[in-house]
Amino acid sequence: MMRLRLPGVFALIMLALPMTAPPRIAMAAPAAVATLITVEGNRRVESDTIRSYFKPGPSGTLDAGQVDDGLKALVETGLFADVKIDRQGGRLIVRVVENPVIGRVAFEGNKKVKDEQLTAEVQSKPRGTLSRPMVQSDAQRIAEIYRRSGRYDVRVTPEIIEQPNNRVDLVFTIEEGVKTGVKSISFVGNNAYSAARLRDVIKTHESNWLSFLGNNDVYDPDRVEADRDLIRRFYLKNGYADVQVVAALSEYDPGQKGFLVTFQIEEGQQYRVSSVQFQSSVAALDANTLRGYSRVNVGALYNVEQLEKSVEEMQIEASRRGFAFAVVRPRGDRNLEAHTVAIVFQVDEGPRTYIERITIRGNTRTRDYVIRREFDLSEGDAYNRALVDRAERRLKNLDFFKDVRITAEPGSSSDRVILVVNLEEKSTGDFSISGGYSTTDGALAEVSISERNFLGRGLYAKAAVTYGQYTRGVSLSFVEPYLLDYRVALGLDVSYRQQLANSYTSYGTRTIGFSPRLGFQLREDLSLQLRYSLYRQEITLPSYLANCNNNNANGLLAFNPTPAYIQSVLGGVDPTNATSSGVYGYGCYGDGESSLAVRKELNDGAALTSALGYTLTYNTLDNTKNPTDGLLIDWRQDFAGVGGNVSYLKSAVDAKYYTPLVADIVSVIHLQGGMLNKIGDKDLRMLDHYQMGPTLVRGFASNGIGPRDITYRSLGATGDSLGGTKYWGASAELQMPFWFLPKEVGLKGAVYADAGSLWGYQGPTSWAATGEVNSAACKCGMLYDDSKVVRSSVGVGLIWASPFGPLRFDYAVPLSKGKYDVTQEFRFGGGTSF
Repeated sequence: MMRLRLPGVFALIMLALPMTAPPRIAMAAPAAVATLITVEGNRRVESDTIRSYFKPGPSGTLDAGQVDDGLKALVETGLFADVKIDRQGGRLIVRVVENPVIGRVAFEGNKKVKDEQLTAEVQSKPRGTLSRPMVQSDAQRIAEIYRRSGRYDVRVTPEIIEQPNNRVDLVFTIEEGVKTGVKSISFVGNNAYSAARLRDVIKTHESNWLSFLGNNDVYDPDRVEADRDLIRRFYLKNGYADVQVVAALSEYDPGQKGFLVTFQIEEGQQYRVSSVQFQSSVAALDANTLRGYSRVNVGALYNVEQLEKSVEEMQIEASRRGFAFAVVRPRGDRNLEAHTVAIVFQVDEGPRTYIERITIRGNTRTRDYVIRREFDLSEGDAYNRALVDRAERRLKNLDFFKDVRITAEPGSSSDRVILVVNLEEKSTGDFSISGGYSTTDGALAEVSISERNFLGRGLYAKAAVTYGQYTRGVSLSFVEPYLLDYRVALGLDVSYRQQLANSYTSYGTRTIGFSPRLGFQLREDLSLQLRYSLYRQEITLPSYLANCNNNNANGLLAFNPTPAYIQSVLGGVDPTNATSSGVYGYGCYGDGESSLAVRKELNDGAALTSALGYTLTYNTLDNTKNPTDGLLIDWRQDFAGVGGNVSYLKSAVDAKYYTPLVADIVSVIHLQGGMLNKIGDKDLRMLDHYQMGPTLVRGFASNGIGPRDITYRSLGATGDSLGGTKYWGASAELQMPFWFLPKEVGLKGAVYADAGSLWGYQGPTSWAATGEVNSAACKCGMLYDDSKVVRSSVGVGLIWASPFGPLRFDYAVPLSKGKYDVTQEFRFGGGTSF
């Protein structure tokens, strides 16, 4: 007879219960399981770690919901390829299949993107656990990197290679594809401006044969979206207050393997300013007193940039007067029939909000104080949006960062804000090798190294070495932009320069010196520089050009005269009387020597110049590299005589005015003038005079204009250019693109007319040549031409913003000139950094 033990009977009863229980009880039976958990299949992960994901309730048992939560949590760890749960009696069995460990992560087929960049982007790492969803995500990340660089045909295939001991190698095979460029950029709705003019405004360019030198032709949706705003602001700056850039449509063309970008524009009407009024709700502030800070003029085109600058200047001025919370709001009342806008600047009391804290993020190299000093406000000050915007603009102008964004976040109370400065740093060091050639300076090469953010302290440092056909030198520069924490820039330049004799000058010079300077930004468009210069300069000249006896250097005469012959035949002539010049000169036998002024200054030895000077600059150009609108005026003076053995006062003004005309044609008016004045009893040196050529009137050689030595003109040649103490110049130029060429080629044409003059030589004209060969007989004089004739020319030019640097080619024909001027109808020059 079978005997049943009590535990067995109890088990049978438990098994029979579900069969006899009501349905409600049958559904509730699995609600609780035993807390005994068995783990199977794990090798690296501890069993206790896996058990920790299954947390029993207060009763010490696990219900179905807790088991499901533990299962999901284990799967989400990414440590396991598979997880299964079994219940056997009073046990919970957790069977796991661990994900393999990654031995290495490799990339194949990538040529345009380095392994280091891809490694930093992917989340799958060596010695980490393989997760197939993560691998797919990494493949998408790699593809996105290539799309950002314009390669939309990229294909990324991950491959998992099995290795012993549950290890794998992860290899991403990349088919980079070709760069996906912008094949065409078109505009719809543009009537006031041509497509060529609008292409100049935007950053995206069409692909062309020079595209390999840049990446602006690569399709970038973010850049296209930013171009919409550039187009809109361009129209707003030129009077189109109702402009809307409705859309920027991008379509991929498989046939051209590139994108077609179309901007849809609704221009509206062009408005002019009919009136400018000022109103204030702040009792103690008369808005009319802010009128001087407005840049908006009645009758001018409506210009949103001038409007914004006016608001900023007025709000800052109100803050200076003690109205820290004053807010200036512009309002424009349009007259649709007359196409005018009445501008009203409304000054109101803004909310009383204070800056609780300024938080800086992203500056891994740049010191905090370099960033904070660009703010005109600090913690505890009244919040002023205009000052915050100005600080953001200053930080961008530093050129230390790829991106600068300043946002305001709520502070600890309703009247407090936290300014958050988000930065993305970029490389600020440059190493360049520059090369060029010009008809004036010949071949030229320069090697330089510079750092705009030296040691992360915002300092600028540069060292350069120049070696050329006619020019050689070394220069060092250093700038501290905030001297003693004031917005005053301290600069120091040290240089050595050697200028060799060439086809325009018979002599060379050696100059060594240094110049400290202070720079002040008086306004956004007005700056002042104070400087001190100390330099030593001397002339270098071959011996056969520095004597007054014939050694047949130029083959002019075949014998060497004695001093007695020179004294008896050619001496005793009045150097101020051109009609008594004898045969070959004034007491000096002429065989091609340099001019008297050159030889005298060579004999006098090196000159030490100690000078104080300043430059006042007014600049409203819209672009410093390729201006199309605005005014640039430089006024400078230098006073030499604070020590040294040279004294003079030099004054010069240079003004350029750019204005756009029709059909993308830009007009350039250039006016310049200068004067050199003698100070005290010291005579002016020839080297201190102004030397002019194509920089004054194109069509003339370097040093080809102005007073010139003609002592030996009877031998068929004139001597060196002597320079002048006064000059003036005027030029009118029209610059226009070649409409049949893509804008990205960077070619523009120019037609121009120049006029100017240089006169007033006041250097040495006679000399008892005690230092020359045959000095006993050499009592020299000099005959020179110093006519005030107006030099003029007309010409054409080719301007190329080439990948090799800016190049310019000019062909000018002189219309009027001095009798002894030297012309040069063709001229070109340029260079690059690479």
